[in-house]
Amino acid sequence: MSAHASPDAPLLRESAAWRLLGLLFERPREGWREEVDALEGIAADPAISAAVAAAREEACEEAFLAILAPAVVSPREVTWQRGADSGQLLAEIRATYDAFAFRPVTEEAPDHVSVEAGFVGWLLLKEAYARVAELPDAAALTAEARARFQKAHVARLAAALAENLDRWGVSYLTLAAAALAARAGEPEAIPSLDTPPPSPCADGCSFAGEAEEEEEATL
Repeated sequence: MSAHASPDAPLLRESAAWRLLGLLFERPREGWREEVDALEGIAADPAISAAVAAAREEACEEAFLAILAPAVVSPREVTWQRGADSGQLLAEIRATYDAFAFRPVTEEAPDHVSVEAGFVGWLLLKEAYARVAELPDAAALTAEARARFQKAHVARLAAALAENLDRWGVSYLTLAAAALAARAGEPEAIPSLDTPPPSPCADGCSFAGEAEEEEEATL
């Protein structure tokens, strides 16, 4: 296969699907509907198309801002990752974006659902390019990073949105959240706040021996 061959069509469709899901969680603005319509034709996904059809009837800035808000249904991962350090989480996300040159033009935080979904779409696009350019190692690395990011970040946020949005009566957001959760898969398990972590000395510790070694090391 040459570098001028057609890109991997399934990867491109999946990239468009993720970008479209992210777009459905962006604030409706000028040009938003046109971009949604264009991506729907590429993604060709029935579940997402149902969300798009509902968005044509329902989407408006007022409803979006009233529902996707920290005090109602937060669209940010830091809200739903129980027990996680928010600063560390955001630093990890930013570092992952930087590693793959992902620099979205957005008004949202790095852990916003629209940005995270857009990043998965970006990785799918990069993987498609790597396959066309006959760079199997780069393609495999990108695919592995995508799977890891989906499980560690997107999946829990998507599951929380799918669980909490259906009570607010805006069907396009409910449908989009369900489609996103189905694509993201099962979230990575995180420790329960109700269960204390195991003692680091459950199998015994020799603090005295460690102290003696440190003392010898300083002599």
